[in-house]
Order: sequence, then C-alpha cells, then structure tokens
Amino acid sequence: MSHDEKSHLDRLSAESLYAVGANGASVRYSFEIAKRHLVGETLLEMGPAEGVMTELLVTTGKKMTLLEGSGVFCENLRKRFPDVNLVHSLFEEFQTDTLFDNIILGHVLEHVQDAVEIVRLAGRWLKPGSGRMFAAVPNARSLHRQAAVMMGLLHQEDELNEMDIHHGHRRVLNPESFRNAFYQAGLKIEIFGGYWMKPVSNRQIEETWTIEMLDAFMRLGERYPDIAGEIYVVASRPAAVKD
Repeated sequence: MSHDEKSHLDRLSAESLYAVGANGASVRYSFEIAKRHLVGETLLEMGPAEGVMTELLVTTGKKMTLLEGSGVFCENLRKRFPDVNLVHSLFEEFQTDTLFDNIILGHVLEHVQDAVEIVRLAGRWLKPGSGRMFAAVPNARSLHRQAAVMMGLLHQEDELNEMDIHHGHRRVLNPESFRNAFYQAGLKIEIFGGYWMKPVSNRQIEETWTIEMLDAFMRLGERYPDIAGEIYVVASRPAAVKD
C-alpha cells in the first residue's frame, strides 16, 4: 500500500495546479487566517506540495518541519527552503517524539485515504492544551457546487468534479463531515470558519474577475462559512487529565 500511495502522490505532483490562478489565491488567503491563530515557536506543515503556503509560513519565524510524501515535491522544496527541516514520508509512516505548537493541514484531508486517521495522527504530534491545529478543505456546500447540482452538472454536492479528479481528491467534505473528523479523532474544535464566497467555477473566475473582486469574495466568505468555497477549523488537543 505504501508504494502505491507514493506512486499516486508522485503522479499527482507532476500535474499539480494548486499554485496557479484562483487556487493559489485561496491558499494565500488561507495563510492570512492561519496566521491569526499561530502560537509558540514550532510548526509542522503536513503536505506542503508546491510550497505556496510554505513560502508564507517561513515569514512567521517559526521553527518549521515539512512532512511531504511526494518525492517530486520534496526535491523542489529542499532547493527552495534549505533551512527548513524536510521529511520525505507518508503521514502514516512518520515517526517523531517532537510535539509541535502548530500543525497546518492545508488542502490535505480531501486527498488522504482516511481523513479521521490522519487527524488522529496529527493530534498525537500536537502539544496538549496549548498547541493549535489549522486545517482547511474545499466545501461541498459551496454556492458553486449547489448551483452545479441545480444545473445537472453534478448529481450531488459532494460528487467529485473534473478538477477534484485532476487534483486527486478522494472526497469533498461538508461542514458537518469536516467537523466530525476532528470530533472522532478526539480533538476540540476551537473555531469553525470559511472564506471565499465562490459562485462560479475557477475557470470562470480566472477568465472574468479582477484581483479586487477575488479579494472581496475571499473576505465575503468569512461572513457565510457554511456556504463558502473553503472551510477551516482551528483545533486543539485536550490537556491530559490529572488524577
């Protein structure tokens, strides 16, 4: 299974589009939200991919570790961020005694085989009580997906569309299933939110929207998280109960 999963990651990384267009803008806005909640000195970014979020996270001055399963991405990341601790490993095979102040899961949980298990693993690497985990995913209940169902382009909101398949998504989470992954993993959700009010597809946005429009709709999504294009949680690991 591990060999198959690594091959799967390498194939996707060779054709990845996460760094370009509206996707790149959404990752950058995601960083602005994550930055509000960073604590302490250490940070683990899981699945940095092209490093769009990474190049922003390094500006925070945190002591960073990158955990990436794709050899193609690792080669590029190592060249761009030589001072960052980079670990080439599947999440399921990663072993560490380090507990981190911050863990970032940006556009990860829609890709993995078992989202609950990955959140549970990440929780083991988070400092109890004080640590914060930030995770963001596409929202199945986004306006553009609801419209696609009405137009007959999707059978249901969480159906994988053409770009989901290209990106290697295995699921599209809605607000309830997203939060439930953290509850099942035993973590406490401190904040649930959203960003990017997305009425149409990325292609339509990139063809017709101005930068000012994209920025305004990114911010507008924070007002209406349940139907925003992207949703996020800030979670913590409960402190151990003392006898």
